[in-house]
Amino acid sequence: MGKYHADLRDIQFNLFDVLNITRLPQFGLEEGDYKGILDEYSKFVENEIFPSREPSDVHGVKMVDGNVKVAPELHSVQKGFHDNGWFALGFPADIGGTPVPEALYTACMSLATGANCAWMMYPGLSRAAMNVIRLKGTEFMKTHIMSKMVTGEWGGTMCLTEAGAGSDVGALKTTAKPLSGGKYAIKGAKIFISSGESDLYSNNIHLVLARTPGGGEGTKGISLFVVPRFKINDDGSMGATNHVQCSKVEHKMGIHASATCELQFGQTGETEGWMIGEEFEGMSTMFIMMNEARLYCGIQGESQGNLAYHMADKYVRERVQFGKELILHPDIRRNLLRMRAMGRGMRALCMYTADLFDKVHETGDHKYEGLIGLLTPICKAYCSEQGFQVAVESLQAHGGYGYCTEYGVEQFVRDTKIATIYEGTNGIQAIDFVMRKILKDGGKSITALSAEIIATVGKLDDATFKKEKELFGKVLMSAQSTMQHLSGLAQKNQFSLVLQHCTDFLQFASQMVVAWRLMESAEIAQQKLASTTGDEKKYLESKMVDFKIYCSHYLVHNLSIAKTITDLSDDVSALEL
Repeated sequence: MGKYHADLRDIQFNLFDVLNITRLPQFGLEEGDYKGILDEYSKFVENEIFPSREPSDVHGVKMVDGNVKVAPELHSVQKGFHDNGWFALGFPADIGGTPVPEALYTACMSLATGANCAWMMYPGLSRAAMNVIRLKGTEFMKTHIMSKMVTGEWGGTMCLTEAGAGSDVGALKTTAKPLSGGKYAIKGAKIFISSGESDLYSNNIHLVLARTPGGGEGTKGISLFVVPRFKINDDGSMGATNHVQCSKVEHKMGIHASATCELQFGQTGETEGWMIGEEFEGMSTMFIMMNEARLYCGIQGESQGNLAYHMADKYVRERVQFGKELILHPDIRRNLLRMRAMGRGMRALCMYTADLFDKVHETGDHKYEGLIGLLTPICKAYCSEQGFQVAVESLQAHGGYGYCTEYGVEQFVRDTKIATIYEGTNGIQAIDFVMRKILKDGGKSITALSAEIIATVGKLDDATFKKEKELFGKVLMSAQSTMQHLSGLAQKNQFSLVLQHCTDFLQFASQMVVAWRLMESAEIAQQKLASTTGDEKKYLESKMVDFKIYCSHYLVHNLSIAKTITDLSDDVSALEL
């Protein structure tokens, strides 16, 4: 079994040197307080969460007498997580939470997710469901449902997907018919429901998309409903069954400890639910949860990729082949440098995006809301994809042992892949990125982002980063010409040509943004370098190396991606396959 490692120094560098979270007075905490939270959280992850990773993967999820049972190791982890107040971290104080900056919460969530992604999905989905109820729910929901979710008594899920609809949510068949007292009778079936049912919670609160009698076709006719597994009495106590049944638990490639369920509503009796939000606004209400889940997919890739890298780093420093440690072989060292640069770049991107939520409240500037919308599909698609690739490289570094279960790295490959698929496949993220976040937005958000990037490029030291600065200049020019090309196609209503380039352009933009985050880190590290010695100096030098490696191994490919987009004029739908 591999060993847990948290790169707390790099996390602290992002929190304090890059993002300066101590600028936020509303939390009433100083740098030492934040470091204390991070240290204690990491200890809990190392001592409680990480040891459950492999045993819970082996045990998986089982159906026993019609009920879903999770691995026994997860019960103590779940209890400790809530008893120590870690689930409440980041929630407002008025609901029993501990408010902290979003970047700090994201860093903590990353540590837990890397240690056991399958388990973290249970509290992660409960948290997302709680946020919907907190923002859109009635007083009854906030008083009697949310209060039990924050303590860990009840859990939460998101129920979108149906067998005949898949990613085409607007094709769903689940119905909601009005009952007396403001309730609705829910009838239908949902598949691939993460944390759909488990014995970790006494009641599960499902957020279910369904169509009311007046709902037209497509997503515009869909509403959202709060549907408990067990009925909730008027006084908030748990009542009889609500006829929500798990008819199947999926057997999957990875995340074995996560219960992925097929749920039946109203098949054995009447299933009651309450509408949350306005009628026919189900998708916009659900997107509160979906956007959070999409950012979390990015963190799933980032976190597991980073931990897989550290396992590989430890292995290649100890394993001797051909008379010397693997780390001394140039090809192995090159791959480890690539993995570290990518892992740290993903971390920097996710933490920067999280910090934008605080900037929205801090400044009231709508620019930051636009940047959040722009960066969400980048975080989801790029970090999930590259986190998987880093996990594959970690397995490769372990050689034959990596392919076996002994060192635990093969589990990262199995567990991380799903993040590229669920919560909207990465292809769907690419379409959303180009069609909505760039073309429909009129380029405002990406223009604002480009201005931030150009400002950082201007601060780079010419002598130290001459090649990287020149490369960024070429990439920025390519970005402009590529966007003009896509915009021109859209103006001519040649949307088939636009759609076939969406994935390529998302990769282009992702690599440019991650390189920018590493560039800012490198620029800050260089400023601090003259006044440091020892291990701190080595760390700061590594930040400069990260930027150089990322540019030479990843960013440079943007020039060929741009050429692919602008030169391929054939409509692929007309080409023979």
